[in-house]
Amino acid sequence: MAEPGGGRPVTVSDVQQLVRRKDEIEAQIKACYELLEGQKGVGMHEPLVDAEGFPRADIDLYQVRTARHNIICLQNDHKAVMKQVEEALHKLHAREKEKHARDEAEALAEAMSQKQNLPQAFAKVNAVTPGSPASVSGLQVDDEIVEFGSVNANNFQNLQNIATVVQHSEGRPLSVTVIRGGRRVHVGLTPKRWSGKGLLG
Repeated sequence: MAEPGGGRPVTVSDVQQLVRRKDEIEAQIKACYELLEGQKGVGMHEPLVDAEGFPRADIDLYQVRTARHNIICLQNDHKAVMKQVEEALHKLHAREKEKHARDEAEALAEAMSQKQNLPQAFAKVNAVTPGSPASVSGLQVDDEIVEFGSVNANNFQNLQNIATVVQHSEGRPLSVTVIRGGRRVHVGLTPKRWSGKGLLG
């Protein structure tokens, strides 16, 4: 039997087909052995001649010879099919493994490219007071700040930079860019006096 499908990739149904063929061969071998068993229990190697060298008269010699010949041929076929089953399974597993590795590599590459496209953060929001200007603007805890008005990772030195921008922008909307869950998010923030401390909260 030729390799399933020739050049195309091995499929599960190819393997199932091979297993069916193996089962058929095993059934045929069993039938041949039963036939030999029916001939006075003659197996594969018992002599077919009597003590004087004459063909045995108590068995059907033609049937025995045919059964023995068929068993030998079928066992060779069985061996070949088993080898094909093994190879097909091996190819199937190798392809699954390859596909899994490819999917993982693609996901990793995508994550890396997204990371590379994201600007560098210079500060992280660790608290947002409910009702404050920061809260109203939609700023959230764990947002990583990449731009706060004119401040970014390139010119940020300390939190005083942000405080200065806030004081100079009281009552005026500030453009703030944060990274949230691996994505860039723009927030419009207007520093102003409120019931709590500071202009942001």
